[in-house]
Amino acid sequence: MELVKATNLTKVYGEYKVENATKALNGVSLQVQAGEFIGVMGPSGSGKSTLVNILSGITAPTTGAVEIEGKEINQMDQDEMAVFRRRKLGFVFQDFNLLEHLTVKENIMLPMVLEKRPKEEMEQKASAIMKQFGIEHLENKYPYNISGGQQQRVAVSRALINDPILVFADEPTGNLDSKSANAVMNCFSDINEQNKATILMVTHDVFAASFCKKIIFIKDGQIAMEIVRKGTRKEFFDYILDCQAMIGGVSNDL
Repeated sequence: MELVKATNLTKVYGEYKVENATKALNGVSLQVQAGEFIGVMGPSGSGKSTLVNILSGITAPTTGAVEIEGKEINQMDQDEMAVFRRRKLGFVFQDFNLLEHLTVKENIMLPMVLEKRPKEEMEQKASAIMKQFGIEHLENKYPYNISGGQQQRVAVSRALINDPILVFADEPTGNLDSKSANAVMNCFSDINEQNKATILMVTHDVFAASFCKKIIFIKDGQIAMEIVRKGTRKEFFDYILDCQAMIGGVSNDL
């Protein structure tokens, strides 16, 4: 089932049709099927973060359209978009974005609190998801009392608590050591396999990307290549490295 359809997306920073305007995206079209686990990679400045920000409704495209579940999100007003994101989308960021004055359990339940869900339902779902990710023993601790890898698992749990149709992850292993990164990526793999969650992840980390089922490479604001995982994760890791070497390029992130 087609979950996301993006058509001819462009994003221009500066005055449109002016020579020195910066074109972060240049005519990108793609589809995301329900249940896919897609990584978005590319050189710094390629437009990958801009693409994901547009797909998630954080940023509006200069031209083009994004449909999620058949709804054109560009046509929503600010309030409609806020509700849509809260109910339908999950977000995981590099910096965790946990609230320091809330416990682990309270952080996880926050999206349900905003939706004014029944307390019993919140308790049950929070307990189930903490158990799934092996953090149930941390429920009464505060973010500053736990490790970075544990904080990121809390962030993933919070992103999933409202059963989003689509999870966006932006460099989720960027601040983690290799052991914590492995634990977090196994969490993503589990929710994709067991919960059938659809995940779109921006990453520069080949190790993290090797957990995905498909990689979209962006260069100069356009899709340069798509590859699909076949064989083992180690074989996919090597394939991604080869593709990165082919694409190359360095500049500043947009």
